[in-house]
Amino acid sequence: MSLLYIVLGLVALQRAAELAFAAANTRRLRAEGAVEFDAPGYPWFVALHAAWLVSLALLVPADTPPSWPLLAAFAALQGGRLWVMASLGRRWTTRIIVLPGAPLVERGPYRYLRHPNYAIVAAEIAVLPLAFGAPAIALLFSAANLALVRRRIAREERALAA
Repeated sequence: MSLLYIVLGLVALQRAAELAFAAANTRRLRAEGAVEFDAPGYPWFVALHAAWLVSLALLVPADTPPSWPLLAAFAALQGGRLWVMASLGRRWTTRIIVLPGAPLVERGPYRYLRHPNYAIVAAEIAVLPLAFGAPAIALLFSAANLALVRRRIAREERALAA
């Protein structure tokens, strides 16, 4: 099996585990009275991430050697993902879920950035294709992600202000 497929398989498994964790948190938060904002926008993120992985699997030759420094950078970004998730704990979801009256999280990466997860994901979407010599995939999905994230941050900011 090629390194590309191993990496893509690991990323897919990681994302599936994160979706399960997010779903459990979402159910619990809703039971506590949390409200979801922009539910219609959520499927676009799921589609984008799935298409990103599928495009890498279908369009990048399996025997493409990686750029080890970029692959290491992608691995380091996973530490950032875990830091975000650990900082939000039971409030981490893949949706915009707001628990009325709960204070904003200001620990971990949230001390430095308002939306650190979006920055990490943006870097991942660019770095992984670049690590396997696919700049067109990096550019296309980075542009699509930027459009979705701009829309989502505007809605998230309104939700958090409410």
